[in-house]
Order: sequence, then structure tokens, then C-alpha cells
Amino acid sequence: MTDAPTYAPASGGLVVFVDDDDALRSANAQTLELGGLDVRPLPSAQAALDYVRHGFEGVVVTDIRMPVIDGLQLFRQLRERDPELPVILITGHGDIAMAVDALRQGAYDFIAKPYPAERLLATVRHALEERRLVLENRRLRAAADSADDGLPLIGETPVMQRLRETLRHLANADVDVLIEGETGTGKEVVASALHQWSRRRGHPLVAINCGALPESVVESELFGHEAGAFTGAQRKRVGRIEHANGGTLFLDEIESMPPSLQVRLLRVLEAREISPLGSNETRPVDVRVLAAVKVDLSDPAQRGDFREDLFHRLNVVTVRVPPLRERREDIRLLFAYFLAKAAARFKVPMPDVGDHVHRHLASHHWPGNVRELGHFAERVALGVETPGLGAAAKAAGPGQLSLPQRIERYEAELIREALTAHRGEIRATIEALGIPRKTFYDKLQRHGIERNAFLPDEGK
Repeated sequence: MTDAPTYAPASGGLVVFVDDDDALRSANAQTLELGGLDVRPLPSAQAALDYVRHGFEGVVVTDIRMPVIDGLQLFRQLRERDPELPVILITGHGDIAMAVDALRQGAYDFIAKPYPAERLLATVRHALEERRLVLENRRLRAAADSADDGLPLIGETPVMQRLRETLRHLANADVDVLIEGETGTGKEVVASALHQWSRRRGHPLVAINCGALPESVVESELFGHEAGAFTGAQRKRVGRIEHANGGTLFLDEIESMPPSLQVRLLRVLEAREISPLGSNETRPVDVRVLAAVKVDLSDPAQRGDFREDLFHRLNVVTVRVPPLRERREDIRLLFAYFLAKAAARFKVPMPDVGDHVHRHLASHHWPGNVRELGHFAERVALGVETPGLGAAAKAAGPGQLSLPQRIERYEAELIREALTAHRGEIRATIEALGIPRKTFYDKLQRHGIERNAFLPDEGK
């Protein structure tokens, strides 16, 4: 047997067309090629079985009546290899009953002879779109399965590879690090990685959000206090800095720290000692400080009342966490990871992801960065980010839909195509479809189609 072929379909998609009749095979191949598809015309079922291997990204169209191995046998053998591979059967009048039975077994569709070229092209294009979504969902699942909880900062873009390499080098250097990044980029994950990959990982990682604590308690939170140090201080309290002794202190949103505390923190950084409230003694602390900021502290305009000397003391090493828009190639990998985590958390099956979700992943700006992407994945896992997907399509995967359900799906596609062609203009769309206005609106509601989605930008 020859080496497995390398599949490189044209932009329109890859189609294997199987027919032992040379003239019909050639004519149909030409029809598909004129429709912008990449066609592999093959003379026998055995040739198709040899060609269609693991990873095949296209669809198979086969005549039923063929010698040695007929189209139904070919379909069943291909189904054993990949139950979700779309197989379209070409039938003569006497083969329709067999084709309907094959539909129940999972065949994608059948086309009865004689058929117009448009019928073949439309069916193949729909099958290719379904195949693309199936394979994309498989890739998402594979990405989710391969993601390692022990390895934070998921991503394969060069900027993320460099970031992980930098953190590995810094982890055991035991220097203070300033972590810069927009909201939601994962600065706390960077801090966690620096701690977990360092010799301090057996000691506490103590995190405090400087912007979330009232000024009245933040000093006590950081430095601790003695009993009676102030009204209500009935017992001694160990502060966060002392609690982090031997480990790592992570100060998030340090730019929000009150100016009065910045002087005391500078002393901690310089002398590595603390003095709790109400105490005259100092206590040494062995602590590594990681500070996160969402502004550029080197810019006086953004630094505001943050002390310049504290900035320079913190700025021994600066690590920048890139926003999601600078690593867009990582979005699907991250989404797959978050989707699997959300499905496990909510105890629901890992959902199939519709085309509208993939389009959103590719086109959205993601101003909230990785945090926003994670929340989006949670909504998809819960089924609240799937407008336009009918209940039948969500309940049944490819090859499991009944003939009426497939007709419904095909009808919805025709309506979407008409809306796209007429840029959402109702009258022109109705005329093209040849249906009454009330029927048109009923079908929009039944299929979950939003007409506004097809309007040009200036009309939305």
C-alpha cells in the first residue's frame, strides 16, 4: 500500500467522486471543479478506500451501482473508519429505497439521477461546511486534552514561547519582578508560574490586590499589627508580608497602593524587614516580591502619585504580558482549554462548537483579553452563546439527523444565502425565495435567524 496522501484541498474544499463510468465521472468532476472545488475523480471503491485515510478533510460522493465493491459497501467501510465523514450517494430510480436506508445508518445525503448540477454542488458544499465544523471541533477537543494544568500560559505563538522561556530563566534568579499587562492578560498566572518554577514553591504564594482593599485596612493587611495597636485590634495579627516569609508576595494593581504605604513598602524592598503596627521592633523577612501593573509606570503621566523611587526599586526586571490581540493564533487553543474546564466544572458534555462561535473567535477584538475569552467559553459550555442553532442540530451530530431534520437545515441555509445575497433586504429576499412575507418571518423565527446580522454595517 502506498504512503498516505497529503491532503491539500483548494479553498472551496476537497471532494472524492467515485464512479466506474468514465464519462459520468469526468462530467461530474468538471461540474465540481467549475464550482471552485478540488476534485479527486476515482474509478472504484477500492481506489477511494486507498485514498481516504485518517485526517481526510473533504467529503466523498459515490455512485451506488459499481462492480466488486458497490457504493453502499464503500459507505459502510468509510463509516467504520470515521462515523462523521460525509458520504453522499448517487442513486438510480431503483436504488432510492436503499439510499433512504443508508441515511438511517448515517449517510449524509443521496441524489437521485437525473439531477441538475446545482443540486450536486449545493449538497457537496453543505457537506463540506459540516465536515469543516466537525474537524474544527475535533481540533478543539484535542487541544483541550493536550493542555496541561501544570503548565500555565497556554499558547504556541512566538511571543508566548519567549515569555515562558523568560520566566524559566527568572524563576530561580530570586529577583523582584514587575509584571506589566492590560486587564485580563494573565498577570496573576505569570506570578504563579514564577513561584511554582522557583525554589520557593514549597512556601506560600501570598497574593493581595492593592486596589481592592480600603486604605484603612491595607496597612494592617500588609504589615500586621500587635494587640491594642488600634481600636478593635484585640489580638495580634500576622501581616501578608510576614506570612509570605520564605515564599513569594504578589502585589496586584500596585499602582493603586496609597502613597502613605509606598514609603513603608520601599523599606521592605530595601531592607527585607517589617515593623508591624503598634510595635517598635523590626522582623526580618525572606520574601520575593512580584508586582503587577496595568499602566506604564515609566511614563510620568500614567504613574500619577506612584513614587518614582519605588518604581525604580521594583523595576529590577520587567516582564510584559501581551494582550490577546497580539497573539490571535493562540485564541482557539485557549478557548478549547477554557471550554473543557467549563464543561467539567458545570458537569456538562463538551459541546460541539457552531460556525458562529468560530467566527466570533476570529473576528472579536477581545478587549478583556484572556479573562473575557474564559467567560465566553463558560457561556458556550452552558449553551447560552449558541443563537441560530436549532434544537435538532444541537441534539444530533452529523450523520444522526433524520431526513426531515436535514430538510429543515437545508431550508435554513437557503434562507441565509438569500439574505446574504440581498444584504438583508426583506422584499428582495422574499421575492428570491418565492414565499409569502408571513411565511418568511415564521421561518426566521423557527430557524433562529437574525435578519439584522445580514445588514451592511451602516444599516445595523
